[in-house]
Amino acid sequence: MPELSRFNGIVVKMLYMDNVQHNKPHIHAEYGEHSVVVSLDGDVIEGGFPRNKMKLLVAWIEIHREDLESNWKLLSKGEQYFRIDPLK
Repeated sequence: MPELSRFNGIVVKMLYMDNVQHNKPHIHAEYGEHSVVVSLDGDVIEGGFPRNKMKLLVAWIEIHREDLESNWKLLSKGEQYFRIDPLK
């Protein structure tokens, strides 16, 4: 699963061709033993994070929504993705 970004202990990934399992554009994120699947709209699809880390992740998604949508399209077509800046 391609890693898009890493910040504040959070690792953000996007799975190729993952339209079947969750049926809409989303990211997978990990923080320690926690994992969460979040739509590009910021809705939690599966899993969970500590509240403060979830706020950071949702803020990052809002800031980088266009980049995430572009990566979703690229990966869905089997093309090369690009890394996205971490939250600063």
